[in-house]
Amino acid sequence: MSSLDSKVVDIHTHMYPPAYVELLESRKTIPLIRRFEGAKDPRYIILPAEAEALDKITASDPNTLPTNLPGRPVTTHYSSLAQKLHFMDTHGIDISVISLANPWLDFVPSETAGETAKSVNSAFSEMCSTAPGRLFFFATLPLTAPPETLLAAIGHIKGLKYCRGVILGTSGLGKGLDDAALIPVFRALAANKLTIFLHPHYGLPSEVWGPRATEEYGHVLPLALGFPMETTIAVARMYLAGVFDAVPDLRMLLAHSGGTLPFLAGRIESCIVHDGHLVREGKVKSTRRTIWQVLKEQVYLDAVIYSDVGLKAAIDASGVDRLMFGTDHPFFPPLNSDEQGEWESMTWNKEAVSKALGADSEAARAVMGGNAVEVLKLYGDD
Repeated sequence: MSSLDSKVVDIHTHMYPPAYVELLESRKTIPLIRRFEGAKDPRYIILPAEAEALDKITASDPNTLPTNLPGRPVTTHYSSLAQKLHFMDTHGIDISVISLANPWLDFVPSETAGETAKSVNSAFSEMCSTAPGRLFFFATLPLTAPPETLLAAIGHIKGLKYCRGVILGTSGLGKGLDDAALIPVFRALAANKLTIFLHPHYGLPSEVWGPRATEEYGHVLPLALGFPMETTIAVARMYLAGVFDAVPDLRMLLAHSGGTLPFLAGRIESCIVHDGHLVREGKVKSTRRTIWQVLKEQVYLDAVIYSDVGLKAAIDASGVDRLMFGTDHPFFPPLNSDEQGEWESMTWNKEAVSKALGADSEAARAVMGGNAVEVLKLYGDD
């Protein structure tokens, strides 16, 4: 066993460069960062329900600190490189592949998107250069920019030493990832061997959660259910549109163990072969690759699922050689203990790997780091 095989790699871990934080602080609509007088940390307001809560605060008495602030606290874990390295050292993480968290640059005006993306990616590149061999990153694309600017951005990030792919949301150019206009982008990413880390943000419409959700259920429904379903729907649409066949070299890493795809892939298959419209259109041929085949040939899954039950389904769907460990840091911090100590986002996911595959087994070591090293070419300072 080589030293690289025993590395612990976190491929799902986010950071916010200071300039990005400043951008969010300048905004009046979500996403935004809002400071409250008397509060220890500013709050990151990203969900529609959080925006509604903020509006109520502003309408009542904006100078009074409410007992239940909307959003999540923007601690030093969000933008401090020293804090990221401390988190890694505390939890025995050898390598992190950092990325900007949702909603990336989806909200940036077209005319400034290209330069904003270049600034963010350069900031990530600089961070990685200060900890060579320990940090790599997924770049951010200026999806709202003109096509020529977007394609030029892919060429730019390919030249960044520590870049190993791009992080992408499900809106694409605004119409979803099954939009035919995205094919040139997917082809450019594939040609440059840049893996797509697909991450949700938009969830499902707020009304799905019912009238009690905002006041009584916190963030549980949109985060626990909305995000995974968003990923599932996005990839199913790509599959139905033939994106994976059109770009056979495309490689995607899906957040949160692929949403509900490992559980629902069989149902998706059944619905396809029993759909009269698809059959009449000649889209259900014997040569058609099933969604199971795509999951095992073009898709990787992270291991951010928090239980061995879900992880086993992900392994069965995609293969143990296609699973990669992650923490989702700095989100889901411990609420009743020191943030400088141990986080359940690390321990729960690590325990799930051990329970599903056996502690310190060859398969567990692959999921904890070996797969990421191999797939993303995380070889030292190269």
